[in-house]
Amino acid sequence: MMSNNSTNSCSTENVDKMMQYVELIIYIPIFCIGIVLNLTALMAFCLCLRKWTETTIFMTSLALMDLLLLLPLPFKMHAANYKWSGGSQMFCSFLENLFFFGIYGSIYMIMCIAIDRWLAICYPFKAKQLRSPRAAFLASLGIWILTSSAVFPVTYNLRENYTEDFHCFHRFSEKGWSPVVIICLQVFGFLGPALVVVSCSVHTICVLQESGQRSPKSQACIKIIYSSLGAFLVPFTPSHLAIFLQFLVHQKVIKDCNTEQSMSLFIQTAMCLSNITCCLDAFCYYFVAHEVRSTKNSFRMRTLSQRRGNSSTSEV
Repeated sequence: MMSNNSTNSCSTENVDKMMQYVELIIYIPIFCIGIVLNLTALMAFCLCLRKWTETTIFMTSLALMDLLLLLPLPFKMHAANYKWSGGSQMFCSFLENLFFFGIYGSIYMIMCIAIDRWLAICYPFKAKQLRSPRAAFLASLGIWILTSSAVFPVTYNLRENYTEDFHCFHRFSEKGWSPVVIICLQVFGFLGPALVVVSCSVHTICVLQESGQRSPKSQACIKIIYSSLGAFLVPFTPSHLAIFLQFLVHQKVIKDCNTEQSMSLFIQTAMCLSNITCCLDAFCYYFVAHEVRSTKNSFRMRTLSQRRGNSSTSEV
């Protein structure tokens, strides 16, 4: 996606041609499976789980982010094989905005989920004051506003004004590879949220394990934490490592042509695979829905037992 021929004579055209087929192999199943899973999750959260909790609000927002990440994929597949006219540049920038918005919105939404879970389990008394559906809604809204205000102004300036045909999602200008952009992208876009997610998740798992609880609810919570970690680290770590290595190519730290071609293949493949987060998040949705159903069933059983106890007492 962010590949670019280096400023020297080294060519990556062979890599680009190979990626035309690789992208189809990766994107088609991700798009089909991701659309089905995320639409199903939205229907489940909105129609089946009538009570809005902090977790379901964050998960609903994450599903919407994933859908925004999936929408540009058919256009990316087309752009990899065909050039677009110069007049399509604004539409291309809009699609690129959706793609980056979906990626970094998902990153920050997963971070919020990790913080919310950490508060609820590790600091339950403070959580009663800080956590609420209203606070979760405001936090989700804040992420949408923050991500859009950070992504849109940057991505609209990643391209030069084209008058000739071009490949959308490819060949960003050197402005897109400036040290300021890449440092902010790495620190605020990935490393900062990754540190928060990993720290909160590890602490939460330790607290659950040290408590000695082996209840189904605690085990389900641990599964949710592991699935969230996987949905975060598996797609986003390789892609941001690839962006950093490609940045070194643009800064001429890496000059060997074979290495540059390898970096081009790595970054394009990693950016393709980063979309798999739309499918991995489905594991989080499943465990959350299962936990909510388990909570409802346990509540009904307690209510039924209380009613039976009251009726037996009244008979005596």
